[in-house]
Amino acid sequence: MPPRRPDAAPRFWETARRLVAVHPDFVSVTYGAGGGDRATAHRVVATLLAGTPVLPIAHLTCVGASREDVSEVIDDFLDAGVRAFLALRGDPPRDQPDWRPPADGVHSSIELVRLLREVEAARSAADPSSALRGAAHPLSIAVATFPDGNPAAGTTRAQEVRRLLEKQQAGASFAITQLFYDADSYTGFVAEARAAGVTIPILAGLLPTTEPARLRRVEELTGVVAPSRLLASLEALDDPEARHAYGIARSVEVAQAVLDAGAPGLHVYTFNKHRPALDLLDGVGLLRREDPDLLAAGAPGVAAHDSRPAVGGLAPLGAAYRADASAPAGG
Repeated sequence: MPPRRPDAAPRFWETARRLVAVHPDFVSVTYGAGGGDRATAHRVVATLLAGTPVLPIAHLTCVGASREDVSEVIDDFLDAGVRAFLALRGDPPRDQPDWRPPADGVHSSIELVRLLREVEAARSAADPSSALRGAAHPLSIAVATFPDGNPAAGTTRAQEVRRLLEKQQAGASFAITQLFYDADSYTGFVAEARAAGVTIPILAGLLPTTEPARLRRVEELTGVVAPSRLLASLEALDDPEARHAYGIARSVEVAQAVLDAGAPGLHVYTFNKHRPALDLLDGVGLLRREDPDLLAAGAPGVAAHDSRPAVGGLAPLGAAYRADASAPAGG
């Protein structure tokens, strides 16, 4: 999540530096539902591209924006060298009950995926150098998916499976799930998606469960309810280190279960905190050795996945990992 205030920048870049140093497959950078932090997000992505070997994935939202405006944002990112996006609709303004999307807008993430492909194709047709770059580095488009349905949209799992299939047909390269607390949520969803014809990789989205206040806040934002027993267990621990250890152990159990079930990777929601993410990855054996050059460079970004067979609103500054580092997830 790009820093919104100057005093938040040091913690953000420290988190990015620590995450980049362990060579994630990608780092996702949030954009804001209405694109309000567009300039900051663009600078962060450009810095990651220029100063690190890690692939940055630029979040892109379309809610409330015209097709022309969204196309301009896409062009700006492509001009900066971005070759990977996370296509999201975004959330309508909460303080405007009568809000309506513009008639000439991009009204869904499915439409946004199509628009990304159209803009890329138009650039390639108009400019041979763009076509060559596209051939060497194909555009990768991630999408969000909701294994237990999307509470904000009132959708069921079956509806989300159908929507994911539509996103795949529109040109999505891979999917990242909304966070979940039970491995069965992920495995059941993937089984239904595969049966419906979804073939793209589905990364498991996990939030390290170390802070009860964070879990409650995430519930407010996403509608994903944290298990009451988990919250009670965390709140019963007065010692912060004991609470952290308990939360990581619980997260490791879930992460290991989905990896054992075939998840191709983990997308860790960091909320700009590196320690819980790194401890979770260490717990499942996916933590790569820190690169001393990157660690010392003050380099800014993360994603983690596994070599085993494949497998919203999405949370800030995510990271992804695989044990097999031969190619980026969904590349």
